[in-house]
Amino acid sequence: MKPGVFGLFILTAFLFANAIFAQSPFQTIRGRVVDTDSKSAIPFANITIDNSNPLIGVTSDIDGNFKIENVTVGRITLVVSSLGYERVTIPNILLISGKETVLNIEMKESFQQLDQVEIRAYKRGESTNEMAISSTKQLSIEESKRHAGAISDPARLVSSFAGITNEGSGNNDIIVRGNNPRFIQWRLEDIEIPNPNHFAIEGLTGGPINALNSQMLANSEFYSGAFASQYGNALSGIFDMKLRKGNDEKQEYSFSLGVLGLDFTAEGPISKKNKSSYLINYRYSTLSLLDDIGLVDFGGVPRYQDLSFKFYFPTEKAGIFTLFGLGGASNIGFVTTDEEDEDIILEDGSQYSQLAVTGIKHFIPLGGNTYLKSIVSYGFNGSDLIEKRPYEAEILKEFYNAGLNNQTTRVLSTLHHKINSKHNFQVGLMYAHNNFDFENVYFSIPQNQYLKGQENQGAADFTEGYFNWKWRISALLTAVNGVHVSKSSLNEKVYMEPRLALKYQLDETQNVNAAFGLHSKMASLPNHYALVYQPNGNFSMPNKHLELMQASHYVLGYENLLNSNLFLKVEAYYQHLYNIPVEDKVGSLYSLINQDDYFVDKAMVNEGEGKNIGLEVTLERYFSNQFYFLLTTSLYDSKYKAIAGGWKNSRYNGNYVGNFLFGKEFTVGQKNSNDKTIGINSRVSLLGGRRYTSIDLEESIIQEKQVENEGQYLGNKAKDVFYLNLALSYRVNKRKLSHEMKLDIQNLTNSNTTIDYYYNNVKKEIDKIPQLSMFPVMSYTVNF
Repeated sequence: MKPGVFGLFILTAFLFANAIFAQSPFQTIRGRVVDTDSKSAIPFANITIDNSNPLIGVTSDIDGNFKIENVTVGRITLVVSSLGYERVTIPNILLISGKETVLNIEMKESFQQLDQVEIRAYKRGESTNEMAISSTKQLSIEESKRHAGAISDPARLVSSFAGITNEGSGNNDIIVRGNNPRFIQWRLEDIEIPNPNHFAIEGLTGGPINALNSQMLANSEFYSGAFASQYGNALSGIFDMKLRKGNDEKQEYSFSLGVLGLDFTAEGPISKKNKSSYLINYRYSTLSLLDDIGLVDFGGVPRYQDLSFKFYFPTEKAGIFTLFGLGGASNIGFVTTDEEDEDIILEDGSQYSQLAVTGIKHFIPLGGNTYLKSIVSYGFNGSDLIEKRPYEAEILKEFYNAGLNNQTTRVLSTLHHKINSKHNFQVGLMYAHNNFDFENVYFSIPQNQYLKGQENQGAADFTEGYFNWKWRISALLTAVNGVHVSKSSLNEKVYMEPRLALKYQLDETQNVNAAFGLHSKMASLPNHYALVYQPNGNFSMPNKHLELMQASHYVLGYENLLNSNLFLKVEAYYQHLYNIPVEDKVGSLYSLINQDDYFVDKAMVNEGEGKNIGLEVTLERYFSNQFYFLLTTSLYDSKYKAIAGGWKNSRYNGNYVGNFLFGKEFTVGQKNSNDKTIGINSRVSLLGGRRYTSIDLEESIIQEKQVENEGQYLGNKAKDVFYLNLALSYRVNKRKLSHEMKLDIQNLTNSNTTIDYYYNNVKKEIDKIPQLSMFPVMSYTVNF
């Protein structure tokens, strides 16, 4: 299908929907107000719409619930106040027709319980985790839909934050403060999950498309260093995603058609009497659909589909039960033919990936100030890769065949207790059991035979425990202390990791914060179970009992609310990485800090080091009066040390990254009406180039595989990556329906910077890996 035909189809659907339900648009906003620490209801809280005339507002009931009906669609600000609690302001809430806005509002008890306090330095996007007071950022799902280049994918949104970047190729790798992207941890509903991206491989962390649609997400959080004691098994960052609760009063639906996929979301009450609800989303690749019906015809069509859900079951005495899940399947085939004769196949390959996560969460209050949260989950991550190419007399010979499958069962239980407004405790335990099946066979040309890279079936366990204590020493000073404990079944060592964070409020608008923490992470299982060959042809498994990688984080931050809509944040950090696996070979420069493949075929020892130092600045103009901007700058240096000794640039040492995001909305149509809105959003980014190793072409041709110049390991720096993203949207609200057409153009200037190089064994030459070329993403969404 030609792009023009596809665009015409979306435009026709948009105009047809625009002719329906032409009545004045209003919406309901409702939710629940709870205590941040105890999660208990706050009755009789006042919820008002700021600057409404006459004043529009309600009071929460005995269970903390509230509802404001017949609110004109558009953007509003809610102000929530209650005796004994700090006042809360929630700005930039987007109301659209066709979908109610349901909020869970958390309030912090004031230091002096009879006071009603408003700290003007309450920053929008502040973490709702009461134990996180440093290096945190809340991800607004409304932002992921609005920001240029985010394409409704939270994983792409985080790359605009200070200290976080991507590699420029369009992959969802998240590079935090110069660390390897596999040093982060993905979480869903408070528990660790496998890599949630399509076309993912066990042991890696990225993929071009997140399998979790933003239609399903509540506001989520990202932690970029010195994270609280409840988080373990990560060295650089935590991506903690949350699913929103389905509407428990009315049925609602959303349908979207775009370049990336066709998806449908449904939600509503299961039982209005007990407030149970469901939320479910299914998405199918648009290109795959068009290929199935014969409207596109080219090789390498990416096929993927995913399903996510959340079922919410509150009970009177047994607490709240939540069933959640995420599943995805993706595959792609690639064929390279001779330039002069397309009937001659030079390379034939395919990749197939599967993802499955499901879990049951139980929340039960144990009195007014205590609650217990428990989760049991199952996760599966599987991938198969096959590569064939001509060899001697064979038309196509299988050169590579790998299957990596890992199943993980996790159990987590945490107890939260609030003594008073000054003291809050958490204690938790987590156990993970992995069952894996790794197979990898490749053809060695020098030895003229197949060799095994991996052939392992087995199990491995990982156990964690933690303790957190939040102490509000005074109205201006808060401390969070804790310890995390980690233990892998693959070695005997137990890791004790103390954490400490302090935050001091200088005045109404300014605060300083500092944090320290020890952190550890288990290397991926394919690294532990890799087969390593000796010169005599025998192989062993020398990396099975590698110890955990470790890092110490130091953070110092300053925040200032310059005015009601302008926020400044400056943060400096230092990280010392140690106990890092490096190749056990004299003169070797190889370290897992730089690993970019899913497993290593070298004998390793825990003798490597790394260090990251940097300064980050964020200047954010919150969305108000229909426009916003975000300016982030990061200057950093990332070094590592291997067996050979001496500090070297790490692969991800780009040295600098800068982002400027800007957005403006225009209300069009009738005067004083918010029924039609045009949005313009842009993002300009400059990423410092990655480090790479030059390739020995002659030796690569002889061995028929990529051979790098070891003496120049990571000695070259790629050129800087520049891109401009532009998003245009048109949103229309009717009485019972809203719909939006959006065009999100990635890399508008079509910059083609080379970010890396590889040896192409088919063409016998060195090829470039360019940044993602210009990629327009058109979509149409209707909510009803």
